[in-house]
Amino acid sequence: MTILAIVQARMSSTRFPNKVMQPILGMPMIELLLKRLALAKQVDRIILVTSQDTNNQSLVNHVQGLGYEVYQGNEDDVLDRYYQAACIVQPETVVRITGDCPLVDPAIVDRAITTFQQSKVDYLSNVSPPTYPDGLDVEVFTFQALAQTWELATQIYEREHVTPYLRESGKFRLLGINHTEDHSDKRWTVDEPEDFEVITNIFEHFEPRRDFSWLEVLELQQNQPELFTANQHLTRNQGANIGKGQKLWKRAKRVIPGGNMLLSKRTEMFLPEQWPAYFSKAKGCHVWDLDGREYIDMSIMGIGTNILGYGHPEVDEAVRKTIDAGNMSTLNCSEEVYLAERLVELHPWADMVRFARTGGEANAIAIRIARAASGKSKVAVCGYHGWHDWYLAANLSNESNLAGHLLPGLEPNGVPESLKDTVYTFTYNCFDELESLVQAHDIGVIKMEVCRSEPPKNGFLEKVRKLASDRHIVLIFDECTSGFRETLGGLHKLYGVEPDMAMFGKALGNGYAITATIGRREVMEAAQSTFISSTFWTERIGPTAGLKTLEVMERTHSWEQITQTGKAIGERWLKLAAKHNLNVQIAGIPALICFGFASPNHLAYKTLITQEMLAQGYLAATSVYVCTEHTQDIVNAYFDALDPIFGVIAECEEGQDIATLLNSPICHSGFKRLN
Repeated sequence: MTILAIVQARMSSTRFPNKVMQPILGMPMIELLLKRLALAKQVDRIILVTSQDTNNQSLVNHVQGLGYEVYQGNEDDVLDRYYQAACIVQPETVVRITGDCPLVDPAIVDRAITTFQQSKVDYLSNVSPPTYPDGLDVEVFTFQALAQTWELATQIYEREHVTPYLRESGKFRLLGINHTEDHSDKRWTVDEPEDFEVITNIFEHFEPRRDFSWLEVLELQQNQPELFTANQHLTRNQGANIGKGQKLWKRAKRVIPGGNMLLSKRTEMFLPEQWPAYFSKAKGCHVWDLDGREYIDMSIMGIGTNILGYGHPEVDEAVRKTIDAGNMSTLNCSEEVYLAERLVELHPWADMVRFARTGGEANAIAIRIARAASGKSKVAVCGYHGWHDWYLAANLSNESNLAGHLLPGLEPNGVPESLKDTVYTFTYNCFDELESLVQAHDIGVIKMEVCRSEPPKNGFLEKVRKLASDRHIVLIFDECTSGFRETLGGLHKLYGVEPDMAMFGKALGNGYAITATIGRREVMEAAQSTFISSTFWTERIGPTAGLKTLEVMERTHSWEQITQTGKAIGERWLKLAAKHNLNVQIAGIPALICFGFASPNHLAYKTLITQEMLAQGYLAATSVYVCTEHTQDIVNAYFDALDPIFGVIAECEEGQDIATLLNSPICHSGFKRLN
């Protein structure tokens, strides 16, 4: 009639790594938990279950050194860990305790076991509904029920969280115990560093006692609430309701300003508090998150980096060979010469090339060279050109100067005031604006995107070219985004207008970092009169990936395929909108197609689309960066899933409250797409 308490713990907590071994008054938190649990009179035996990950060895060693048994099993299948550990003991009853509950109260454990034995049920807990503070959770169930659950539970969630199948399948007799008063709003668990701060405060208050009861802690919170404020913004069972990606995102924001390196990939831009955030694998147009869930990417495909799809076999194989042969050395890699020659071959007007690894770097390189070549510092820009000082300087005189260039609200904090009045903005297709700038200022460089939201009108590009030539201004086309999507090379080839310089990025390496600045010899030679140099611009993977990507693109005519697919997607968006009597606008070149709702609730509708499509296995919002892996079958299935969501949005336009349909805050506004 053994009663076995199983405590689950591991070092690799997504939100708070190594938390169970964090010291409180010189004693690891897990030891405090075990000492308190051992005071339960009804418990005969305690086993700690953890995973076979080598990172858990310090935990295993410490717990074994205390005299407790340890079972190591599957990293993600915690249900299997419980079952295998229980099989060793063959108990009648199993008590589940989690390693994030150092305030586990032996009196509550004993009450739960006694009630369980008297009630003849299969499962009992004190959390259905919760009335005790979060962190005093106790579950009790028969070994037989555990065995059945182990055999029948198939969902990842059921295996990871041990008891959902037991509680929700309807196959077992359940019972809950409650406290006379509801204190479920209090948080005494440890999922986050703020939680640990509160728990530490509690133990320090009762030092040297370790056997204080939960009622004494409750009295402490009532008398000294300041000891408990650190984690009051966190909600109960938050960890069970969000995936590993969101847990890691919360952790990332503690150590990385903003959470990551790219604004466009922040979860708040898609589905705040719900977006998977991180991937474990990507192939074709499929992405797997940290929980192993598979999605079809009908969104921004790595921010436009993978025209050939994720993990293209030929490109990846070329990179593997490079890695095997060595990526860096004191000598240069020959691939950069071959790639430079290939880019010049594709753009006969250009003579020379400089390489970098990011679009921002390529933009900064181009501006430095162009200023050196023109001998002038003032620049006229149209479009988005990165994050460097030279570009954000446009907002020094007026923070709204760049508002019409895709991303409003860019703050120039940290940009030297001395750069004020060095960069001026003009509107696409408004030649008069540019001409006025050139007449009013000593402009030496014009930098612009060939097009993004709308095509050139009334000979706009030709007029810009002529103005630059007449005034001896260096004309730069920023093709970091548009390159290789409608032609094999720059989009400017489609319009027959040749710049003095152009930059390529994103798609050039199909997911590997490589960007290029190409230009006429008389301009590019100015690079020798200034200092432009960086160690990792000489690594070998980028040029290797670029060469193979260009080879595959040319053989498959990828630009034709993605353009055709993008046009079809845009047409079907319009048909779907007409079906549901919605007003949408389409923008962008076909391979970077996007739509927006002409409604004050457009961001809420975008959030709803992301939420509902995510539930159906899609990464999707209001943009599709098309890749060659977006087959007709995939596009058809995408529209089948999108159709009823448009129907719901139509109901919202008729008066239904969109707020009642959202499970997260509304997404943030991102790069401006529509004019």
